[in-house]
Amino acid sequence: MSEVNDAAADDGGTVTDLRPVVARGVADGPPPDLHQAILEAAKQVGSLLKRDGHRFALAGSAAVYAHGGPGRLGHDADFCVRREDAEAVAATLTEAGLTVVEPPEDWLWKAKCLDQDIDLLFEMAHRPVTSELLGRAVELPLDSVHMPVLDATDLLWSLLASFSEHHCDFGAVLPIARELREKVDWERIRADCADEPMPEAFLYLLERLRVITPVRRPS
Repeated sequence: MSEVNDAAADDGGTVTDLRPVVARGVADGPPPDLHQAILEAAKQVGSLLKRDGHRFALAGSAAVYAHGGPGRLGHDADFCVRREDAEAVAATLTEAGLTVVEPPEDWLWKAKCLDQDIDLLFEMAHRPVTSELLGRAVELPLDSVHMPVLDATDLLWSLLASFSEHHCDFGAVLPIARELREKVDWERIRADCADEPMPEAFLYLLERLRVITPVRRPS
């Protein structure tokens, strides 16, 4: 078992106290493999939230990874929580020795685990995290830890709905759409965001690449 797991888990794999390893992580800096570092941090946070019975769902690139999608984690780990649960979630993380801060943005709080960034999201693409959204989450393994993960349709919707004139990286989302296409309810995606120009353009690109079935359009 790794040093992280020795410090953070009992024999049953339940996270108990991250304070010693968090302190060492801050002093020593991030490990050379950033993907593995973020993965370990996400596992520890997910285990803490599960232990205390919080409602949450893994989101972002870590959720893509849990669904079997492409890519390596290289930025942070995202967790969806309801705004009304923020204080209780923060208390759980703080008691385990993590640092939780409230940034100027009003749609998330931030935490540090094993010297990696953790985002606690109350909104995605300007829509609040709801009980319904969390209720659609699926239990998946993130490496060795099972936890609630955003449903593939909600995950793809969150990526497409975030497209704008200032952020429109089709190249990053295309391989994810290819890999997860069999899990996604594309009709729901169209109903939710296809009237917006950037998501509509991306869906048309998926049609032309034969990733999804084209829809009939007025001639």
